[in-house]
Amino acid sequence: MQTIIIILYTLSLTVIFLYSLAQLNLLFNYFKAKKKIDNSPVYDLSNPEETPFVTIQLPLYNELYVVERLLVNIAKIDYPKDKLEIQVLDDSTDESLAATRILIDDLKARGLPIHHITRTNRTGFKAGALKEGLAIAKGEYIAIFDSDFVPNPDWLQKTVPYFKDSKIGVVQTRWAHLNRDYSILTKIQAFALDFHFVLEQVGRNFGHHFINFNGTAGIWRKECILDAGNWQGDTLTEDLDLSYRAQLNKWDFKYLEEVETPAELPIAISAARSQQFRWNKGAAENFQKLYGRLLKDPTVSFKTKFHSFFHLLNSSMFLLVLLVAILSVPVLYIKNSNPAFSSIFRITAFFAVSTIIFFICYWVTYKRIHGGGFKNFIKYIAMFIAFFSIAMGFSVHNSLAVLEGHFGKKSEFIRTPKFNINALSDSWKSNIYLKKSFSVNTVLESLLFLYFGFAIASAFYMGDYGLITFHIMLFCGFGFVAFKSIFSRI
Repeated sequence: MQTIIIILYTLSLTVIFLYSLAQLNLLFNYFKAKKKIDNSPVYDLSNPEETPFVTIQLPLYNELYVVERLLVNIAKIDYPKDKLEIQVLDDSTDESLAATRILIDDLKARGLPIHHITRTNRTGFKAGALKEGLAIAKGEYIAIFDSDFVPNPDWLQKTVPYFKDSKIGVVQTRWAHLNRDYSILTKIQAFALDFHFVLEQVGRNFGHHFINFNGTAGIWRKECILDAGNWQGDTLTEDLDLSYRAQLNKWDFKYLEEVETPAELPIAISAARSQQFRWNKGAAENFQKLYGRLLKDPTVSFKTKFHSFFHLLNSSMFLLVLLVAILSVPVLYIKNSNPAFSSIFRITAFFAVSTIIFFICYWVTYKRIHGGGFKNFIKYIAMFIAFFSIAMGFSVHNSLAVLEGHFGKKSEFIRTPKFNINALSDSWKSNIYLKKSFSVNTVLESLLFLYFGFAIASAFYMGDYGLITFHIMLFCGFGFVAFKSIFSRI
């Protein structure tokens, strides 16, 4: 049994180490990308003959709290009205449906080319709504915004021009965060998303590796969507699915780091759980659906296959982190009770090197958003520790989502509740969309909180502090997630 534990522990750390090497390569790509001058051909939108027709799609499902903000904001988009249409793809089943209709009628009366499109069922969920809207869309290009996004008026002016290159199938922009500083939970989410939208997206795009349309704040060439097989609702991340199918069909993606699209982060832990579950399960589903096809494609380079492997298995790292965490306690006892395994902690060098690589990569991202300097570096250290602690606290929830994805268990597309709240003084607990049921995951997280409390006590009992920092982070992370889940419930 001891040998099995050591083998599993070692293999998990090794895969995490390989994942960190992939991130390090993206960091090098990021630095190279910052030195490159963009000479992409662009449309001259001041010339009406070069200005293409654009359709904006706004998929909605019970968005009572944010739909007015969305529509008022979209009405400000700076683009010729004779070359624009707006589709509100509304699958709502609650009171927001009537409220949305009134808002749309008012905007239409003011001359905005906007259409309210409803369905009698949610077949295919978001993917189904987008596909149905696409069938009647007039636009050559299709911009998509989720209900919590508020693009700036010049958004189309900054994105549409890049489609002059006939190989470009998608232009994706970077998410910004309206409520980044609302709480520690929103700060942690922003910290993680910034890493993806700064280092990962830029690094992959510069290296000509597969990137993903992020479900919103991007614009598609309609021809690309159709050529790639259209929207499909058989995974929970239809955006990642279509992205890979399009790139397998040799379409190029353009990522614009400098173009920000502000959006709202979930402020309740139940909402964050819902979003994390969908993203993590969907990534695993797409690995099962697409990686075999990518692996067999002789036109895709080994390096791109390597990066795509870790891209699609990004969420599966939670499984390995959870396994390493749980096994680290018996490993501590094995090391101190069996001299034959006394060298086991040499293996943890993998973990130490991985942590250093992640620390450097996340600092580059943090510095890009917040600026450098000693004070910001100290703030970064605190945020890095908090982020990894809480991320590990989510590992049970996310690992279960990943397992469902890999084993093909189907589930509904569960929307993330939106709040339209930016200040701590605003109340959100009356939100009618919040999930009120108690999760079994919270019980597991509470037990792991106690488990790692035992691990900390064991370190003092044995006088072995080699893993105590790791165990303190786990103790705090599971404690935060468990207590937030219990005491933030309505």
